[in-house]
Order: sequence, then structure tokens, then C-alpha cells
Amino acid sequence: DLANIINAAALLGGRKSKSYVEQEDMVEAVERAIAGLEKKSRRINPEEKRIVAYHESGHALIAETTKGARKVSKVSIIPRGLAALGYTLNTPEENKFLMQKHELIAEIDVLLGGRAAEDVFIGEISTGAGNDLERATDIVKSMAGIYGMSEIAGLMVLEKQRNTFLNGGTTKDYSDNMAQKLDEHIKKTLEERYVLVKERLVEYRGCIERIVSSLNEHETIDGEHLRELIAGFEQENAMASKLQHLPKSEHKPK
Repeated sequence: DLANIINAAALLGGRKSKSYVEQEDMVEAVERAIAGLEKKSRRINPEEKRIVAYHESGHALIAETTKGARKVSKVSIIPRGLAALGYTLNTPEENKFLMQKHELIAEIDVLLGGRAAEDVFIGEISTGAGNDLERATDIVKSMAGIYGMSEIAGLMVLEKQRNTFLNGGTTKDYSDNMAQKLDEHIKKTLEERYVLVKERLVEYRGCIERIVSSLNEHETIDGEHLRELIAGFEQENAMASKLQHLPKSEHKPK
């Protein structure tokens, strides 16, 4: 995989008549592998662009303010590949081979962030969160059925992972009654996380608007700029809260 990325980066540098491969070529090669080619020529109407901006801002904000979530390296509203109208690129800070329960819940929250942002800021939901919801559902299902991370089945494994040489996948081994309980657990868990994610977005409403404004202006922002926007908003909020709790005489204009 690494060799393919480096080769793609070399081709990108060569097309620009560079004498050596630069970091920006490597980053673009990685993004192409993950999300596909940029489609700047793809025309989307202003309303769809607005929806995508809020959607991706929701993913990014939740990722940066949730313990255990992977940090954001880039947010873009430039279409890529065959279907993506925008994307938020999350990269782990280190190589990891295990995920703890709080990290899986954080990933669910980040996935729900896009749909929640549409709900809160647009006032209507779109089809853009289809893949996010599918992945979030799969995580909750695996937590309960494979990893023993729920009260629904305790330590009992509901789905056994098959040998990878037999095309992988899982086999189900539980009753219809347990299946119904599992469905109810998945639905309840997603609803609970969704409510919490929406509350976080409302709390950071002003910050979301700043992120959206920056995306509309530049179409792409990196993780560092995103964190600066969030830090600035949090500092302003902390200062405003401090002033509110001071005696009137201490902050009354002279």
C-alpha cells in the first residue's frame, strides 16, 4: 500500500514537472486512495453546497471535541470520487491495533455528527448521511454481538467471525428473542448518542458557523486551522462566562 501511495505521489509530482516529490504530493496521493479524484468541475447547486458544509463541519467539530476520536487532518467541500460531495479526513495519531470502548463510542458520535448538523442547522435531513448511519449501526452491532461491550448479551458472543480463508464474515447463533433485543439495543444506543451529539453542536453553534464560513471561502481547511477556530471560540466562551459571574461593579463600564 505504501509503495502504491509513493508511486502515485511521484506521478503527481511528475505531471507538475517537479524534480522531486513533495509532501503535498504525498498527501494528495493518500486522499485519492481514500476518497477518489477531486471533481472541481462537478457542479452542485448552492443549497447542496450549504448542506455539505454544515454536514462536514458537524463531523469535524465532534471529532475534535470528543475524547478518543481521531483528530482531523483536513475538511473539504470539494467533490471527490463518484459520490462524495465533501469529506472529513481523520487520521490516527499513532499505530493502534486495539480499540477501547470509549473510542468506538467516539467513532459513532463522529459518524452521527454530519446528520446531526443538518438536523440542527438546516432544519431538515438529507440522504448524505446514509453511509455514516450504516457504519455507526455496524459498530454498535459489533460492540454488542462480538466484543461483549453491552448489557444486552453480556459476555456472550452472538456473532462468530469465520475463518478469513473462507471469505471472512460472521455467523449468527442466537434466538429470535435475542435478535429483537439486539435490534432494540442498537436503535436505543444510536438515538441516545444522536441526542448527545446534537447537544454538543448546539453548544458550539457559533463555532460551527465559523467553520462553515471558512469552508465556503476556501473550500478546504486543514486540521490546524480547524483547531484554531475551535480554540478561539472556547476562549471567547470562557471569557464571557467569567464576566457573567463577576459582581456587576467589577465589569461595569466606567
